[in-house]
This record gives sequence, structure tokens and C-alpha cells, in this order.
Amino acid sequence: MRGKFIVIEGPDGAGLSTQAELLANWIKKKRPCVLTKEPTDNLIGGLIRASLKNEWKTSFDALQLLFSADRAHHLKNDIIPALEEGKWVVCDRYVLSTICYGAASGVDVDWLKELNKNFLRPDLTIILDVPVEVSLERMKVARFGAELFEKRERLMRVRDNYHKFKDLFGDSVVVDGTRSIEEIHEEIKRVVIERLGQP
Repeated sequence: MRGKFIVIEGPDGAGLSTQAELLANWIKKKRPCVLTKEPTDNLIGGLIRASLKNEWKTSFDALQLLFSADRAHHLKNDIIPALEEGKWVVCDRYVLSTICYGAASGVDVDWLKELNKNFLRPDLTIILDVPVEVSLERMKVARFGAELFEKRERLMRVRDNYHKFKDLFGDSVVVDGTRSIEEIHEEIKRVVIERLGQP
């Protein structure tokens, strides 16, 4: 029986990695589950992260092509094999990140949709929503340097895009990310059970 594919999305500073890990650990108590993220740790993912940290320069179009190449490799080698083995997969960022961040940087939305249209749709996407000021405050505490997308104006556009495009790529639920870590986790568990059933 095929596993379920769950994606955690949202602007930087929303707590995606924390909630993705908590969700995967909860699922693992009940069934096999893989926790993964984009960009990946492979060669292409390394190029992406270096660009986001301004270690090398490229165009926003080229960056989105790299994200899509990384995603294609990720799906073929990690996500789809795990799902076919009946494992559930929790992924920290996926297609909506490409659409929301790419569009916020001025990349053509129709081109981004076309680039990603054949990728596997998640069974459920959970979008953690936080105001831009909360994002910036959390990032100030957690990180030393601001990455490419972590500027106030761009983050505002990113957040708006998550609301605008939330239903573009499968079943999505917006969750208030301003509460305590445990409260958010409890709501995510409820959403998963309601939408996908017990793991």
C-alpha cells in the first residue's frame, strides 16, 4: 500500500523544520516515515544553498531551474521509492516554495507552474503562516546572516503568495504559526488525522 506524502510549507522563520521533525517523529511511532527537505543535501542542493547565502551569483530564473532539477532528483531517488515501500514521507518545502519565492523575486508564475506541473502532488500540504515581523524576529535569533530571500519586502510578497497560491498544488491547510511549538504540533496532528486518517 502506497504511503502518504505530506509537505510542510511557509515563509522563512515560520518554524517549518521544527514542525516537520515533530510530525515525522510522531508518525514514526506508528509506522515507517521518512523526513526530508528541499533543497536537498546532494550536489544540486549544495549549489542552491550556496547561492541563497550569496556565495555565488546567478539569475532568479537559473536558481528556479536548479530547484526543479534538485526536486526531480529528490523524487526519483528518495520520495517515490519510500512511498512505494509504504512509508509516509514528510518534506520540509516543496513546489509551493518554488512558486511563492520565485514569484516574489519576479520570476514568471506561468513558467514556474509549467516547470513543476509534472511533479508528484502531495497528499497534504500544511502551510505555517506567520506575520513578517515574527519571521524576521525569529531569524534574527536563529541565524547569523540573512539569506537571499530573507528581506522584509520580499518576505511580505512571499507570505502573500502563500495565501494566493495555497490551493495550486493539491490539498492545503493554513495553520497559525505564531503559537507555541506544542500547540502548532497538536493542530498539525489533528489536520493529518482529519485529512489522511491515522498514520
